Amino acid sequence: MSAIQRHGVGARLSEAAVFNGVVYLAGMVPEGGASDIRGQTADVLAQIDAQLAACGSDKTRILRTQIFLADITDIGAMNEVWDAWVAPGHAPPRATVQAALADPAWRIEVVVTAAQA
Repeated sequence: MSAIQRHGVGARLSEAAVFNGVVYLAGMVPEGGASDIRGQTADVLAQIDAQLAACGSDKTRILRTQIFLADITDIGAMNEVWDAWVAPGHAPPRATVQAALADPAWRIEVVVTAAQA
């Protein structure tokens, strides 16, 4: 049986887990000081790049993405940043919904599942 590898382990959650060649990321939320959706989206996508790299994967290997927006009217601006980030020919399956996020300053949270390289 394969062992589960956990990355960025904290008391409440791990930033990522890897099992049988699949990377499961926790919900990535903005860590920088950006307050607008474009800046927060760029921040989150950079975190995803870093987490995937640490787990032996990258954005071309994403199997599924879930995007939670505090305000669904931000979808157009979020998509501008997303579209510039996604590798051509590798747009993953994606769901985008409006949700109440844990911190009112957050405009976006993204959950990713990816295959290891």
